[in-house]
Parts: sequence; C-alpha cells; structure tokens
Amino acid sequence: MVGTQPKFIFVTGGVASGLGKGITTASLGRLFASRGLKVVLQKLDPYINVDPGTMNPFEHGEVFVLDDGAETDLDLGHYERFLDADLHRGSNFTTGAVYSSVIAKERRGDYLGKTVQVIPHITDEIKERVRSLADAEQADLLVVEIGGTVGDIESLPFLEAIRQLRNEVGRNNCAFVHVSLMPFIGPSGELKTKPTQHSVKELRSLGLQPDTIVCRSDRPIGRNLKEKISLLCDVPISGVISAVDAQSIYEVPLILHKEGLDAELATHLGFATEPDLSEWEALVERVHRATDPVTIAVVGKYVNLRDAYLSVMEALRHGGIHHGADVEIRWVASDDLGGQATEESLAGADGILIPGGFGVRGVEGKVAAVRFVRERAIPFLGICLGLQCAVIEFARSACGLEGANSSEFDPATPHPVIDLLPEQKDVTDLGATMRLGAQPCYLVEGTLAARAYGEAVVEERHRHRFEVNPNYHRVLTDAGLVISGHSKNGRLAEIIELPDHPFFVAGQFHPELRSRPTRPHPLFRDFVGAAQAERHARSRRAVVVSS
Repeated sequence: MVGTQPKFIFVTGGVASGLGKGITTASLGRLFASRGLKVVLQKLDPYINVDPGTMNPFEHGEVFVLDDGAETDLDLGHYERFLDADLHRGSNFTTGAVYSSVIAKERRGDYLGKTVQVIPHITDEIKERVRSLADAEQADLLVVEIGGTVGDIESLPFLEAIRQLRNEVGRNNCAFVHVSLMPFIGPSGELKTKPTQHSVKELRSLGLQPDTIVCRSDRPIGRNLKEKISLLCDVPISGVISAVDAQSIYEVPLILHKEGLDAELATHLGFATEPDLSEWEALVERVHRATDPVTIAVVGKYVNLRDAYLSVMEALRHGGIHHGADVEIRWVASDDLGGQATEESLAGADGILIPGGFGVRGVEGKVAAVRFVRERAIPFLGICLGLQCAVIEFARSACGLEGANSSEFDPATPHPVIDLLPEQKDVTDLGATMRLGAQPCYLVEGTLAARAYGEAVVEERHRHRFEVNPNYHRVLTDAGLVISGHSKNGRLAEIIELPDHPFFVAGQFHPELRSRPTRPHPLFRDFVGAAQAERHARSRRAVVVSS
C-alpha cells in the first residue's frame, strides 16, 4: 500500500439516470490500477430491496452473481470486466441491507436504548461498510459509485454519509466526481450547461463540492463551455472533463485519460505513479480491428430491455474481439416463435444463443428455437434456462418422451426431465435461496467442453433452482446426448452437448459472468468462432451455387 490510510473516490450522478456512472467508475478503476495501485470498486444502491435478486429484469436489468453467491447490481459486471478482478458481496449494498442491519442491531440492544435515527445510525452503518471493504482488501484506493441521481430522496443518507466520511478521512484522502448531462439543443445548435449547473447546485446544498465534473454529451465540449462550468460550479478547468459518446465502452478509460481525469484526481489524492495503459490500448486496437460480420440471434424473454442480457452481450463481443469478428446481435422474442415464425425469425443467423430466464412465458418458443438449430446444424449456445429447454426438446424429439417438460412449467408433466432437487422443494422464500455462486464443474475428457476449457475442473457461477432430473440422465445419454460437465458425484448435469453437430453446447451455469474483454470465456469464444466458420462456409456455398 501507498500508506496506512486508503484513499476514496466517490462518483455521483446528476440530471438523469443512465449517463454512465458505472462505466466512469469502472474506467477509474482501470486507470488507477494501471498505476500499480490496489484498487477496489463498490456500488451503493438506494432502493429498499435487500438485493436485486427478487426484482424483475424489466425493473432492474440483469442480476450479476459473484463467486460467493451475492446477487448484485449489473454495474459490478462492468467493474469486474474493466478491473479483471473477482469481487465479493461487500462490493455492493443497498438501503434495504443497511436498514435491515441497523434494525437487527436495535432488536439486539446494541444501541443501549438510544433513539435510532438516520443520523448517526444509518449513516454510520454506511460509512462502516465502505471503510471495512477498503480495510479488508488493504486497498490503496476505493472507488465508490452512489446509485441514483442527486436530488432523489432515496440517495440522501448515502450522500450525507460520504460528506461525513470526507471530513473524517481528510480532504486530501477523498475526492468527489460528479457525472452530469450536457444536452445538445438542435434548434439552437448549442450544448447547454444549465442542467449541470442545477445538478451541482443541488449537490453543494447537501455539503458536497465536486472536485471534477464529467460532462456527458454526444459531441466534444469546447474550452469556452469548460470555462463556464468551471466558473459557475467552482471546479478548476482541468477538472471539467468532456466525456463524449464512444463507439465501444472499452474506449472510455482512454477518453477520460486523454481528458486528464485520472491525472487531476491523482494530484488531488497524492498518487505520484504514472499509468501504463499499453494492455488496454492493445485491447481497443483489437476492438477496432474486429470487423468480420457475424450475426448471433439471441432468443430471450426480456429482449425489450437489453440490460437484462448485458453480460451476455459483452461476452459475445469478447468472443468477437478474439476472432476479429464484429458481432451483430439479432434480438428475437421467444414469445413470437413457433411454426413458420421460427424459420422467419432465425433464418440467416450464424449462431443462436438462448439465455437464462424464469417462468413459463416464452418457453415453448425457446424449445422451438432449439429444434431449429439441432435440425439445421446451426451453432448453438444455451445458458441456464437455455440448457433446460435443450434437454426438454431432446427428450421429446430424440427420446420419444411425449409431454416431457420442466415441473416448473408443467407440474403435471409425465416426464419431468427438469425438476427441483429434494433440498429445494420445501423452500418458500424467494430471496437468496437459489443455487448461487461459483461451484466446481468436472469435465469429461475428449468432449468439446473439455477442449474449450483445456482443464479438467473449472468453477462457474450459478443462479437457478431447477436441474436436469438425475432419473433421466441414462435415457438422455442413451439417445445420444453427452453430459460433458457434471458435479463431483455426477448427480448434477452442468454441461450438455451433441457430438454430431458443429457446435451444440449448453451450460446450467452463467458463463457470461466470468468473461473478460482481454480473456473471453472459453464457451463464448468457441461459440463465436463456430458461428464465424458457419458464416464463411455459407458464403462459400453461395459462391459455388451462383457460379
């Protein structure tokens, strides 16, 4: 460590949500890690849910599961991908978790009869969780993203807590970064600073003075506007950062570095080392070179909110970067599939991916998509529910098990090829009761999965309740299905594949959660490679036919 006292950067947002606080936080993590510092990232969410595990994907986007089973905000996916590190449950907490802890302490009598209040008890709990993460990780720098937008009533305890924390650790050990919107008004042809002025005014009314302002816009901000923001928001010109929309999120650290954000903060916090961004620059260069078009159809239930499949999208891009492929995602709503609609929606795709999900809606459409790829020998990757749909389709079509289904979707099915394990059948609470987190998967030598991983045992992150019914393993394998990955005792099927197919692989886990831009997940890497080969083969066939 640089010293015994860790340093802190707090990232807040103003004007509107979705401006890129998470990407800014992840980028700061990458930039300071490139200076040789031990950097830890943390997200504080202001909603009352204890965690996002019970929230509908349409409400919150994907749930990002960590190795220790913590169900967290999707921004932690950005943190892990940019920092190339595995985080744990201390890296994300919510208002609900804070209040649950404080109320539990009050019930135990920990407060010795005092009146429990937002200040100091709630704010103390927030500060303790922030500082304990920095101490536990022996961090040089903790970068903390405050969820929500300045002005939201839910965020007030977090903002008050970081105001107090700055005074406790000293102003030279703490910096505030504010991400704000500068909209372009078409009729007048101007970028407007007024929303940022009002946002900073709101922040300052709470006792927080930003040290830097990251101005989000669709075009660069000139010197004149920087001077205006500097004057009216009391921030040095060097701390006014132009963050224009980028073609790839992986360009953002380099954009912010070029604007001087990390240099400004390093000076403020007393970090003297210089960054080495050569690895990240090489990554961005590979991103720009990935131009060979490959179309992947993603057959999902939540395709109207792409954030529900954020890690899947990124993992596909990582596979594309590895192969020099520009992956174009074709979103297909599984509700719309069946009969001729399946052919019309999936025809021409180079590969088809079926991601995870919950509930019966759209499942038969996913089963129809599996039949399409199996019969036409199109590269296929199934994830969690995607594996379950593949097993259901194979049981019906290849094993002759008419009416085969998951007991989740049809409790009266004559062949529950997907079923709850006995230990899950008495569970009534929904929160944090699934099979969660990293668990070992034993690979069968000589299989496609074993060749992809190049290891005998791997760990993958899970988030599900239902499994391939062990009572049907023999029936399925006798018909030609290969269980190429399993639990140590063989009771749980972790990976399935079909041997007489260009690429037909599905995992009961979520491989997308472990993919990195510099290290694509083996299954995504090989799936995109197979889809690219399928496209090239189809192009060659078209040339032969036309000639």
